[in-house]
Amino acid sequence: MNILLLGAGGALGAIARYGITQAVIRHLSVTDYIGTLSVNIIGCFFIGIIIGIYADIKIETQLFFIIGFLGSFTTMSAFSIQTVEMFNNQNFGEAILYIFMTILFTILATYIGLSLGSLK
Repeated sequence: MNILLLGAGGALGAIARYGITQAVIRHLSVTDYIGTLSVNIIGCFFIGIIIGIYADIKIETQLFFIIGFLGSFTTMSAFSIQTVEMFNNQNFGEAILYIFMTILFTILATYIGLSLGSLK
């Protein structure tokens, strides 16, 4: 049952991500990264709402909405909630390091992956 909840949430999140990204690009006549930024902001907003409303969230709800739907909708939601929790727990150095490492290493990994993928 848990796998089905996770899969259903993931499928719907991916569809929503694609649809919203395309709608933003088409209707606002902006570049693709603005569409991506939009879903990342929306996803971060909703993970905050869900966790804020449901402090003791059931595992089924976590699997469907947080891990499944928001996990496929945006990975920024997980990064953002973890960072906010670090700040709330006054782990400022850890939060700043996490932000820096996330930005630096994900961009670096993308660059390395693209470079390796381009080798022929």
